[in-house]
Amino acid sequence: MKIFNSNPVLSCAEAKAWESRLLEDEAAEWAAMQKAGAALARGVQEDFREIGGLPDDARLLVLVGKGNNGGDALLAARDLLVAKPQARADVGFAFGEKSLRPLAQKSWQELQQAAPGRVYQFERSKGMEHSYAVCLDGVFGFQFRPPLDENTAGLLAWVNTHPRIKLRAAVDLPSGLGEKNAGTVFRADFTYATGILKSPLLLPSNAPHIGRLRYLDLGFFNPVAGVGDPGPGSTSPATTDKILLTSILQPLSRLRPAQTDKRAFGHLLVVGGSRSYPGAVLMTAQAALRSGVGLLTAFVPQSLAAEYAARFPEAMWVGCPESTAGSLAGGTLALISEKLSRATAMVIGPGLGAEPEPLAMVRDVVTDLKIPILVDADALRPEIVQTAGQGRFIATPHAGEFQRISSSAKPSPSSVFVLKGSPTRIAAGGPVHHSLFGGPVLARGGSGDLLAGLIGGLLAQQPDDLLLAACRGTVWHGLAADLLARDQGQVAVQTTQLLDFLQPALHLADNET
Repeated sequence: MKIFNSNPVLSCAEAKAWESRLLEDEAAEWAAMQKAGAALARGVQEDFREIGGLPDDARLLVLVGKGNNGGDALLAARDLLVAKPQARADVGFAFGEKSLRPLAQKSWQELQQAAPGRVYQFERSKGMEHSYAVCLDGVFGFQFRPPLDENTAGLLAWVNTHPRIKLRAAVDLPSGLGEKNAGTVFRADFTYATGILKSPLLLPSNAPHIGRLRYLDLGFFNPVAGVGDPGPGSTSPATTDKILLTSILQPLSRLRPAQTDKRAFGHLLVVGGSRSYPGAVLMTAQAALRSGVGLLTAFVPQSLAAEYAARFPEAMWVGCPESTAGSLAGGTLALISEKLSRATAMVIGPGLGAEPEPLAMVRDVVTDLKIPILVDADALRPEIVQTAGQGRFIATPHAGEFQRISSSAKPSPSSVFVLKGSPTRIAAGGPVHHSLFGGPVLARGGSGDLLAGLIGGLLAQQPDDLLLAACRGTVWHGLAADLLARDQGQVAVQTTQLLDFLQPALHLADNET
């Protein structure tokens, strides 16, 4: 199943076969390299904003091998120097300048012509004296095979331990990484996969070398907008077990029908909260209110309802019976039942607590539930997931929660699992969808509660497509996190600031169509 705007993840061998058909002559190859270099330069500038923005007088270190990866790095350096007229680049040829293949040589010439007097050949003996804003790694591509020669291994180890490089960027794959890895691998802060995301980049064991993974879409899977059609016999998105989500947000940025009603955009029920965790359900409700859902009813302990209603009057807050510990008590089920006939989806679990009474209530709620449900946080228990699995549900566990429910986790078209992480994986019984958006700015309490509210709100609007809601909510959440980090940095932010970047994320997605 292919969701709007998603691309396949291919093995290195599959990627080689695809590119050999797609880039059948030097002109097509050069056009793709130009796109890759430009996209890489844009990506580096955007991601550098998370640490204050690329300085006007930035010093670049560009590591170049023999082939097209080196050419991509050189073209990216060209664009960066054009954008920053006071910047300079030190270029290190791993195998000597004379080893460059024709298109890499052409890229080297373009760099020198674009920034005369600001491009220098790198001398490793003097390199430790300098501070570098960016190191671009273009030594090896996805066809790398070990072993690594001693000189190149020494160069990569030297760069890995250099104390004054602010951002290390790998072109396509970190040098030394492939289907089999060398003993020394470039340690990237960001890896920019060009055109095709290769499967070694998704292996957890490779994560320390890859850093944060970005995808630069060069149109290889879009014959209309891209380089061309690779023709029959080629690997297609339908034949891969891994799918990369690019952007699936465009429909949310379009005009809504002029003659419409709030009920046309769904009615979401949110169930959760406790005196021990009062903020979680509030954040879920906030995110749901920003999702575009038409109606929201939240069931929370009685002691919290009045305060929450005063803060967010757009939602309907139902105060429920609570236990002596401040969690939802059994009488909550009757209140929820009164609203079920008008609801289109439910989120249950944020801030719920782990007491037996609320967990028993949740198990009763999900039994024979007719509307789709998102199960999150403390509600992610094997017995609850197993019961919810009799109907349509989305589970949103982090790694620890997934381990807790893994014996009951059976992805299917009616049971979708969103495994939060870097990247986030969404499974529904077919190919696993991957979202690369987001980053360390999400490594703070409450980010999962916001994700639950976003996915839940989208699910309420399209209750028949669980996988779409899960993928779209995950991408939206991650892209907003990227924009937050670029605007405010990674450190001095609050989780709920992400909500203010949801609308800019839609504008960005719309501009990328």
